[in-house]
Amino acid sequence: MLFTKIALLNKDYEIQEDMYVGVQEDIISYIGREKPEENFGEVIDGKNRLLMPGFYNAHAHSPMSLMRGYGENLVLQDWLNTKIFPFEDKLDSNAVYWGTMLCMAESLKYGIVSSSDMYYFIPDMVQAVADSGAKANISRSIANPMGIPYDQLPSIEEARKSLKYHGYENGRILIDTSLHAEYTNNVETAVRLAEFTKEAGAIMHVHCSETKFEHDECKKRHGKTPAQFMNDCGLFDVPALAAHCVWCEPEDLDILAERGVSVATNPVSNLKLASGICDVHAMMQKGINVAIGTDSVSSNNSLNFFEEMKVMTTLAKVKANDPTVVTPKEALIMATLNGAKAQGREDCGTLQVGNKADMIVLRTDVPNMHPVHSMVNNLVYAGDSGDIVMTVVDGKVLYRNGEYTTIDIEKTIFEAEAATAKILKQL
Repeated sequence: MLFTKIALLNKDYEIQEDMYVGVQEDIISYIGREKPEENFGEVIDGKNRLLMPGFYNAHAHSPMSLMRGYGENLVLQDWLNTKIFPFEDKLDSNAVYWGTMLCMAESLKYGIVSSSDMYYFIPDMVQAVADSGAKANISRSIANPMGIPYDQLPSIEEARKSLKYHGYENGRILIDTSLHAEYTNNVETAVRLAEFTKEAGAIMHVHCSETKFEHDECKKRHGKTPAQFMNDCGLFDVPALAAHCVWCEPEDLDILAERGVSVATNPVSNLKLASGICDVHAMMQKGINVAIGTDSVSSNNSLNFFEEMKVMTTLAKVKANDPTVVTPKEALIMATLNGAKAQGREDCGTLQVGNKADMIVLRTDVPNMHPVHSMVNNLVYAGDSGDIVMTVVDGKVLYRNGEYTTIDIEKTIFEAEAATAKILKQL
């Protein structure tokens, strides 16, 4: 495809007007002010449109779309123990497939091209993502609260088997590993999983210091914070992605920075569950790669990335008591390039020749985008998911003007509702 005379959020996160962008197969092959001579196929008029990188959701639990709105106004531990865990205990392959597919549809609508996903029923999640055309880093979450010997854990065997999907669908699907959290595991499980991850050459995805209760209880159990526990267990000896990090202490941030751990901040979910505010500015000052996640829609309750960017920047200013911290440009980088880095996708996250064509197109002829003192500012503080008219993954249009090219949305909604109803009857 060839976009003509379109506004572009370039690799420096600055706006360039009246640009030509050409895509061949899954790669951006041309960016310039002059119309290229070669034939790129479909020509897309860029009038009143802006082309920017797609969003990379750095922390998600996609099948939990089936639990949207289920179990509201509860503290995290009560929410998990009285609502979420009993529901999840009844999940089956069919429910996970359609829950994931529903989440992929919502992701594409909101401009999310790739998600770091932590859950189980991995083959069904892989199939749903593959069928949708989206990208994902998928990990089998390991929880061992009973302290079962590592080699006897069925979840470990599933994690081993899931590695065969690494690089599936021409690299759209990557397989990570996941220790669910410190509080759901013992030392042996954490150490052995770290060794397994290192052997596999995978990324470690983990929950870390999401709540004050979790953080303080870890210090009582081990005499150290969750980040210190994970570091000592070897979980940060590999590329790692730590979700939440709301209650991390200054020494924890030093560990994350020194070990090159990416942080996925989940502002809306953390606010909704009253977990706290992640100190994004302090992390940025340490040089930590901070990306943005939505968490699951059961605790968010949507995947609206424009909302996440605006809330994240606003919270950072409140946390630092400084309205100048975290600029709109920095927010956009977190939502795109930093998320791609956290997923180990080195050829993604920015619009430049040679990168994967993971892009979204927005309307700019809408009231909320005018006047234009700075389009970058408008994107973060006035942008709306309804402005997205196209989502492209690996050069393939998956969502255009409210329609999906790979997902039967009516069937997906029907099957997701049916799967949810079936589980509720069993509770």
